[in-house]
Amino acid sequence: MSSNSRAGRPRDQRTHAAILDAAEHLILETGYATTSVTAIAARAGVGKDAIYRRWSGKPELVYEALFTRVDLGPVPDEGTVEADVTALVEALIAEFSAPAAAIALPGLLADFAADPKLRAVLRDSFLAPVKSRMGEIFERARVRGEIGDDIAIDLVLDTIAGAIFFHLGILGEPVTADLATRLGAIITTGITR
Repeated sequence: MSSNSRAGRPRDQRTHAAILDAAEHLILETGYATTSVTAIAARAGVGKDAIYRRWSGKPELVYEALFTRVDLGPVPDEGTVEADVTALVEALIAEFSAPAAAIALPGLLADFAADPKLRAVLRDSFLAPVKSRMGEIFERARVRGEIGDDIAIDLVLDTIAGAIFFHLGILGEPVTADLATRLGAIITTGITR
């Protein structure tokens, strides 16, 4: 599980940041497949135990290092559900198309697909903040009368993530200036009244 869900004494944030930074730089230098926990620990100047206290292994560590920045930004509030969803999709596309993320995505997807425990961590720990953000967007849209009460947030999030993962991680398609706008329009057309 990620560091946020591990019990025990508080972790040194500098060590945590050094590990995440080392993972990102090694992915850029050597690729996902050849980056190891041992190499990350050596680059960060820590023992492997410092990593295993925070993450179960490389996939969780790399996911946190490269794919959780959107969780920290403000929730889009552009005035319409389509504009809000488009802004969220735009932030996710930027995160997933960053150089290290683009390199890691295919291997990371394969690792998560092959392990039911990792899939559970992805859904329960890593996607929960994005789901919460989407819930906030949809609650505002519901109050404005743009959507009903029966929106399946998980399914909408799966649709967004699936489109981004497939477009960037599987097909390796380039990011175009209008990709977020097109995806935002497609998704919101299916949920608005």
